[in-house]
Amino acid sequence: MDWLTERFAGAPERTAFVHEGRSVGYGEVVATVDELTDRLARAGVAAGDTVVVAGDYSPEVFCLILALARLRCVVVPLTRSSVVEESVALGVSGCDWYVSAGDDGQIAAIDHRGQSSDNALLTEFRARRSPGLVLFSSGSSGAPKGMLHDLERVAEKFRRQRTAVVAIPFLMLDHFGGINTLLAITASLGTVVTVADRSVSSICAAIARHRVQLLPATPSFLTLLMASNAHREHDLSSLTRITYGTEVMPQTTLDRVRAAFPGVVLQQTYGLSEVGVLRSESRPDGSLWMRIGGEGFRTRVVDEVLWIKSDYAMVGYLNAPSEFDADGWFNTHDEVEVDGEWFRVLGRVTDLINVGGQKVYPAEVEGVVLDVDNVSDVAVHGERHALLGQIVVATVVLDRPEPVADVKKRVRQACAAQLAAFKVPVKVVLTDGPLHSSRQKKIRRA
Repeated sequence: MDWLTERFAGAPERTAFVHEGRSVGYGEVVATVDELTDRLARAGVAAGDTVVVAGDYSPEVFCLILALARLRCVVVPLTRSSVVEESVALGVSGCDWYVSAGDDGQIAAIDHRGQSSDNALLTEFRARRSPGLVLFSSGSSGAPKGMLHDLERVAEKFRRQRTAVVAIPFLMLDHFGGINTLLAITASLGTVVTVADRSVSSICAAIARHRVQLLPATPSFLTLLMASNAHREHDLSSLTRITYGTEVMPQTTLDRVRAAFPGVVLQQTYGLSEVGVLRSESRPDGSLWMRIGGEGFRTRVVDEVLWIKSDYAMVGYLNAPSEFDADGWFNTHDEVEVDGEWFRVLGRVTDLINVGGQKVYPAEVEGVVLDVDNVSDVAVHGERHALLGQIVVATVVLDRPEPVADVKKRVRQACAAQLAAFKVPVKVVLTDGPLHSSRQKKIRRA
């Protein structure tokens, strides 16, 4: 990854980060990477060591990851709101060294842990003498999976320099999308605007203050943004592009965002931690259809499910069998519709609700319920039923209090008018929320 710091060195005066009110140039980034490389080496950190990095976005944490890559270490990023317990993560990956960042983002301590892991895949990977990256799934459909990536291969996708932008890295450091965004921005010599508080109001305030051009977000966040009306309370005119992914976007939310940001390009993205983030293009008709692929990626559909073959795929799971077939194709478990070269993601197979043999896609129902008066957010899931197998349940967050019977009546009427009868929620449950995880992704469960 030396090409990346060489690129930084060629533009020392450009602003790389705006963090806690201070601007950090690319020249300072290079100097900090050099300094941290020396500090780590003096502490005894060596090639092949597994190093846990505990911290949030800051220039110093980014420089630490680059320094560890230079030393050919295996990096395990964790944050305060990581979706996996630290003890669980370390039990899977091991931990030779634990490096923590303080609240100010500065590197506070480099502690030797010596917690070994007898993982065969890690042992084999260390023989490559390549820098590694371990990320964990949320464990929403079972135990969290540790995914080992070759960090050099992950970064290689960004060697070709693109247009520089000012952007907020919305997803966290322990998420592939967060690492992907961070590398994409810096590899193009753009500016990373860090936001410690990822609430709607804080994100909007940061966009207005720093004239942010690109907002990568999730559909859940954009649903909250539209419900809060924060986009009317802040000057977001600097935005030129909003990207959204990691889950299915309700058409209702997409329509609202288009209306609120008429001059902004809305781009649906697609990727998985196992295979990387594909290049994408949204169909210009305001729909949820997109074209995906790009150099290094191939796609195919088998029995309505999307499969991907990627040059940037992970090395493998540390604690689970491989889900790649013998030819290197990965089953995404996302059901899709195909229209020529365009795809529309209907939902994850594990989220599908089976009502008497009929498929119900939660996002389709959620899109209708979001249009119901007084509903600010909704999550739809299936509940076991003795006769039908499952029934549809809608968990709803309201703008203002009202009896559940009144809400249920309006929800059922709206769904009955637009959906088949088996898709209409049998139960409507009220909650104060939130209906999303720390990764701003919809939580669909009882």
